[in-house]
Amino acid sequence: MNDNVLNKARDFIYRNARPLDLALWRYHFEGGSRKDVLDILSYYQNADGGFGYALEPDCWNVNSTPMAAWKALTVLKEIGIDAQDNIVKKILSYLDSGKDFENGMWYNTVKSNNEHPHAVWWECRNGLGVPSANPTVSLAGFALKFADKQSALYKKSATIVKREAERFIAAPVCDMHVTPVYLELYEYCADIKDFDLFDLAAYKTALYSAIKNTVCTDTDKWAKEYVCKPSVFYDSSKVVFEILDGELCEAEGELLLKTQLDDGSYNIPWIWHNDYTEYYVAANWWKSAVLRANMLYLKDLKLI
Repeated sequence: MNDNVLNKARDFIYRNARPLDLALWRYHFEGGSRKDVLDILSYYQNADGGFGYALEPDCWNVNSTPMAAWKALTVLKEIGIDAQDNIVKKILSYLDSGKDFENGMWYNTVKSNNEHPHAVWWECRNGLGVPSANPTVSLAGFALKFADKQSALYKKSATIVKREAERFIAAPVCDMHVTPVYLELYEYCADIKDFDLFDLAAYKTALYSAIKNTVCTDTDKWAKEYVCKPSVFYDSSKVVFEILDGELCEAEGELLLKTQLDDGSYNIPWIWHNDYTEYYVAANWWKSAVLRANMLYLKDLKLI
């Protein structure tokens, strides 16, 4: 049965996935190369080093946006970020440009989103960008780890990271769309030798507590409502298995085994809440990304 779960997922991927998601599938499950992923990801990168072209499937903006840069970093984290990769150097250049940055934060939404198909949450209200902790916290963590320590970007990012970490310690954020970027910040900082910008131990304690409080423990709601499940915090570090109760994580694994659709995919539990028919294309793209994440989650739980 469990082999069939993986085989059905593979069939769906090969029949429906974008080249990037297919390359990531091959990387994780079939010995595919890291270079293939980088080569395909580079086609989403603009001349300014940022990303667009619907790399984030719910926003089809071709222009560079901070959220698309964050999305690119989630791909790079899957295969390991290497500071020597040209694609990484260009991201740092984009972040250093000051584009879509105001009052110590990068924008969550930008004006040019409105010119392209997008979900309602990517709408830029009144034509004004919205500075936000998501993706600022994660982008600053990335720059803190990979930017030249003498650069203006490094110094700017250090200021942001210290400010946001201390705010989080004082008032942890429990939100399934925001708390994950604070986890990403922790992972970047924990990987920096002799880190002393803020109290990393206190931050870790606050973060782990926030994650526990964000995940819905009423498993009956998981298949019926759009709630935060353990896998929201699952990534290459697998730290979620350290933070949450093992039985809770395994319960989601069992649910994934039961709810896989006949075509190998899973239902996408959100809609764009507007009239863009491109949603149906995006939802199918999302299915491949969700499939990969679900299969990796099941694999790490030893359920496939």
